[in-house]
Amino acid sequence: MLRFIWNKTWYGLLVMWGVITVVFFLFNVLPGDPSRMMLDQREDSEQLARIKAKYGFDLPISQQYLHYLNDLSPLSWHSANPEDFSNYQRYQKEPIVLFKIGGGALCLKAPYLRTSFRSQGKEVSTILSETFPNTLVLAIAAMTLALLLGLSLGMLAARFKGTWIDSGINFFGTLGMSVPSFFSAILMAWIFGYLLSSWTGLNMTGSLYEADLYGEGRYIAWSNLILPAITLGIRPLAVIIQLSRSSILEELGQDYIRTARAKGLSMAAILRKHALRNALNPVITAASGWFASMLAGAVFVEYIFGWNGLGKQIVDALNQLDLPLVMGAVLLIAITFVVISIIVDLLYAWVDPRVRN
Repeated sequence: MLRFIWNKTWYGLLVMWGVITVVFFLFNVLPGDPSRMMLDQREDSEQLARIKAKYGFDLPISQQYLHYLNDLSPLSWHSANPEDFSNYQRYQKEPIVLFKIGGGALCLKAPYLRTSFRSQGKEVSTILSETFPNTLVLAIAAMTLALLLGLSLGMLAARFKGTWIDSGINFFGTLGMSVPSFFSAILMAWIFGYLLSSWTGLNMTGSLYEADLYGEGRYIAWSNLILPAITLGIRPLAVIIQLSRSSILEELGQDYIRTARAKGLSMAAILRKHALRNALNPVITAASGWFASMLAGAVFVEYIFGWNGLGKQIVDALNQLDLPLVMGAVLLIAITFVVISIIVDLLYAWVDPRVRN
């Protein structure tokens, strides 16, 4: 098992290195000068030179790439010269210096994602730490809704196979898969947040935290979570309905189900205690993949509902050409995918030892 964990960890690190490399060179070959973006209309040659020296834009692209890897690495080597671009004192949170040799120092620090172009020097990691939890809450709520409702409807469709109930649930699942997220988000916001707002008490836009009217701080507005969670959960809900229905129907044809029926167990008890439990494997596989994609694919939903999460932050950063923030968000999404993939593989290896080989 330890060998399996070790192999998966190295595979995850290799994938992350590939993602970091692609993201870095992709955003650095885009037209435009980052130093000019930071100065806006206040540009002059002296300020431009200082900005390029401060952020290393005057270095060759190969050196910038090595510096970027050095910034992301927890164990990194930095110059001890305060005027050097790679000096460790440029970090807002000064790293732990393990030892110094000559003009350099080996340091231990948190991965550094650079600073935002448009947020007055605010670190990208700080911005992501403020918005990613909101996306995580939204994804958990959407997936919980999709799992609970999807398993129930899938079991109901399997129980009444061939009836109008089965046809209606299948139609709902097909419709949920065919409607794009941005369209369903606009529709949900307009109907339940505008037309029926007096009945639902819901707003068209709003984030997890709202400012207090008296200026005494912020409070959690759980009602703002309802519409985006339902919208984000529609597509995984449709997939889970189809998967659970087909898996349960397959299990109902097994010999142990016939034995349970012969013993006089009711169909409801058979579905709940036997068929559903054995039909969960494909559902868990799909749910894990959808949960990871929700953390990355909630861009349109968050932006339409004004949910202050990672997706909305990405859209705003792209509109403002804030490249460090976009790169940091992409890397965070990639890390999320890799971590969830490793966790799912470990769960499979724990459940079924044959997977480890």
